[in-house]
Amino acid sequence: MTELQRYLAEEIAEDHADGLVSRREALRRLGLLGLSGAAAASLLAGFAAEAATARLRASAAPALPAAAMAARPRGGVLVIHENRGLNDSIRSIAGRLAGSGYSALAIDLLSEEGGTGSFADEFEAMAALGAAPESRLVADLKAGVTEVRRRLPGKKVAAIGFCFGGGLTWRLLAAREARLAAAVPFYGPFPEGGNLSGARAAVLAIYAGLDSRVNATRAAARAALRKAGLKYQIVTYPGVDHAFFNPTGSRHDPTAAAAAYKRMLGWFGTYLAR
Repeated sequence: MTELQRYLAEEIAEDHADGLVSRREALRRLGLLGLSGAAAASLLAGFAAEAATARLRASAAPALPAAAMAARPRGGVLVIHENRGLNDSIRSIAGRLAGSGYSALAIDLLSEEGGTGSFADEFEAMAALGAAPESRLVADLKAGVTEVRRRLPGKKVAAIGFCFGGGLTWRLLAAREARLAAAVPFYGPFPEGGNLSGARAAVLAIYAGLDSRVNATRAAARAALRKAGLKYQIVTYPGVDHAFFNPTGSRHDPTAAAAAYKRMLGWFGTYLAR
């Protein structure tokens, strides 16, 4: 199992531990990722135990990308979707960015398979993303950067990503993508052994205080940013969980989401619009 596939599997196990999906459905989704019944059951049991421990401690204490053009663009943004593929929630972020003055392109990383909309449900789309070679995903992201630059000649470009897309934002930087002026990974796991020395982006890394699994990679991200000499800021919003920015999910926190969006626009104003 690749690092990306392991991340997707852990997302499913965490959703089950949080009561968002049934055991039967979690096992089905893990099976789509290629896990055996025994491996899937073991993963679910491990996350359930961790969730129980955390609760105890707490009690004690379409096939096409979505493009949105700004009337007077200050820069361009590549938007990288979560592990469910390109959906309306991600499309709305592109439109929101355009309203804030930044033309945006939300890429569909399942275009080669016919697009996110070609799958029966979002979990089949997740399995397809897990099966896609990381090299292809990064190549598609680089092509997305090229397209944003083509549409906005002379303007700077940024990349943002959420969850799985946040992890891919880190991977894009680690792939020596030097054309990005800024990057904002939202609660994205930093790749093991990631080296950012070829990047030039100013990075605003956003984390959720309760997201212990992704936060376990935060120190590695900070070390890589420092080693690469990049301008960066790491912000952790306390009391919120993974995917707090997604308004369609049960973990959505509107206050933290609004604050994160405002902070991101400030970051773009400093490093993208000038």
